[in-house]
Amino acid sequence: MTRTIFITGATAGIGAAAARRFVAEGWKVIVTGRRQERLDALAAELGEDKVHPVVLDMRDLEAIGSIVERLPEPFRGIDALLNNAGMAPPMQPAQEGDLDDWRQSIDTNITGLVAITRVLLPGLIERKGI
Repeated sequence: MTRTIFITGATAGIGAAAARRFVAEGWKVIVTGRRQERLDALAAELGEDKVHPVVLDMRDLEAIGSIVERLPEPFRGIDALLNNAGMAPPMQPAQEGDLDDWRQSIDTNITGLVAITRVLLPGLIERKGI
């Protein structure tokens, strides 16, 4: 039985490398990120029957809430979640930083990851996933 993993932040770095590794191990992979062209390139590289790209901004809680329903049937049985999405916090000292920059980082790195985990967790528990 083929297993499926959902990887956030798969447009580069660790997320893209993880997608390559999981496909090599026989998994189907859902890759998410904000850059459509990078997701499409990864799917073309690894095989569109094995990789399903989803443009997703981790700050978009409405999109996160409907993510499972928007997946094609062969990718809906998610066995694992790799929460990799994230962005660097503002680089200036906290007292000088723009609060909107901090909010964007928190919404991406914390709120978005909690939201996607919350949405996928019932299926992960049912499938005894990780």
